[in-house]
Amino acid sequence: MKFSTSVAMIDPSYYIPLARAAEEAGFDVIVLADSIGYPKESDSTYPYNADGSREFLENKPFVEPVVAMAAMAAATSRIEFSPFVMKLPIRHPALFAKEITSLAVISNNRIQLGVGTSPWPEDYDLVGLPWEGRGRRFLECIEIIRGLSSGDYFEFHGEFYDIDPIKLNPVPSEPVPILIGGNSPLMRKRAARLGDGWLQTGLPDDVLREAVTDLHRMRREHGRDHLPFVIQGGGVFTVDDVHAQADLGVNQVMGGFGTFNPYGLAADTEPLQSKIDRLKRFGDEVIGPYRQRTGG
Repeated sequence: MKFSTSVAMIDPSYYIPLARAAEEAGFDVIVLADSIGYPKESDSTYPYNADGSREFLENKPFVEPVVAMAAMAAATSRIEFSPFVMKLPIRHPALFAKEITSLAVISNNRIQLGVGTSPWPEDYDLVGLPWEGRGRRFLECIEIIRGLSSGDYFEFHGEFYDIDPIKLNPVPSEPVPILIGGNSPLMRKRAARLGDGWLQTGLPDDVLREAVTDLHRMRREHGRDHLPFVIQGGGVFTVDDVHAQADLGVNQVMGGFGTFNPYGLAADTEPLQSKIDRLKRFGDEVIGPYRQRTGG
């Protein structure tokens, strides 16, 4: 089981000390949220809140994930980093491939690339791209990033992108895992067919168990069930919670006793030391005992 924690929606000056504290506490992955800006006017809703409200995002700080991951990677030696999730289709895949492979090189292969499509049309309007066709654009982006990450000459001629043969140098010694995020059956199908993992949030246990079973079935059908695959579970607070998540078939869980800013309207005011103490306590009370009990 891998243990992840989040540094989203907090004072940006906390990122580096929390990365160091999470690594020391035994966490495996730090995840970060992605948001370019908050529109003044919008009719869009946020799909991961029950009421669709998105106002909680207005006063929250978001550091660009590649910048934040680079800073934290430079201050640590073992822990991995992942956007949860990067809004992939609003970025040009060739330029983004250069950024993410460079980051993987300088971090010594400590990057998981969590990607999604974004639930907001305003993100596409901002960069001059159409909302329509975002799913097909998303799939082309993944193919281009994979191809350019190989270190060989790669060309692509698709519906949205036309790239003559080009080679990136340097590229990481290991492929960057691409984890596809989204609760919908469509994103789950894409993860099974193309991804190195699936990221979900907020699904009830019975729905999650069924989704994991379906993932395994689809991966077998695509001949990919022998490959490593990350399945993100829910939040955990105790060793028993971790065992319960493992029983659902997940292999990565979120913890830290709420060190990130929750989905509330108020700005985060918890002092840095309090957050560091939470990470340490989670390591002492959950990560350490779980690994002692299971040997992993």
